[in-house]
Amino acid sequence: MTEVTKTELTEDGKVIRKVRSFVRREGRLTKGQEQALNESWPTMGIDFDATELDWQQVFGNDNPVVLEIGFGMGASLVEMAKNAPEKNFVGIEVHTPGVGACLMAAREAGVTNLRVMCHDAVEVFEQMLPKESLDTVQLFFPDPWHKKRHHKRRIVQLPFAEMVRDKLKMGGVFHMATDWENYAEHMIEVMEAAPHYQNTAKEGYYVPRPEERPLTKFEQRGQRLGHGVWDIKYTRTA
Repeated sequence: MTEVTKTELTEDGKVIRKVRSFVRREGRLTKGQEQALNESWPTMGIDFDATELDWQQVFGNDNPVVLEIGFGMGASLVEMAKNAPEKNFVGIEVHTPGVGACLMAAREAGVTNLRVMCHDAVEVFEQMLPKESLDTVQLFFPDPWHKKRHHKRRIVQLPFAEMVRDKLKMGGVFHMATDWENYAEHMIEVMEAAPHYQNTAKEGYYVPRPEERPLTKFEQRGQRLGHGVWDIKYTRTA
């Protein structure tokens, strides 16, 4: 799960604590993951730097940019990049073995339209992403923090939605997916309150799984067990 930090302030502006939407788990790198990081990072990795990125310089073209927050082990992200060479893909993930696994898969698939970052997503959004530069932001299966007392740790909150909108182009899409119905309802509640967004569903609030989002092994297992998955898309309107 991608790291997201929220600072809480007292009325007089003093920092009292930070709420995180993730638990950092570094884990051990396999030899393959470590090799992929060493060999592929120079061409596919983006180091954190408090300097605004230029997508033309990053990718060498002006293709639409799709950014995914928290790509896990990267299998679906690599598949999306392979299936859509006419787009550029960026993934942000704090779990180092996941980044290594993603780079391994990208190299094996011969994918060249993908870049990855290993850093706090909020800091990347705030300090590195140009305004109105993203065609799509993806957030698939974030940690649901299902206990009620932990709901404040959920990444989808109003400030987060507004941060995403700031980086989306006009008409750009924020695509979320979750297998927790309560979290899906929470996402809808937040997004309906967020200004200048419009739900793209033809009926109700949810859309069928779009073809561009690969069916993961995790999701296939859930389907066999009778678990639901909710896809939600909102477009920036102003």
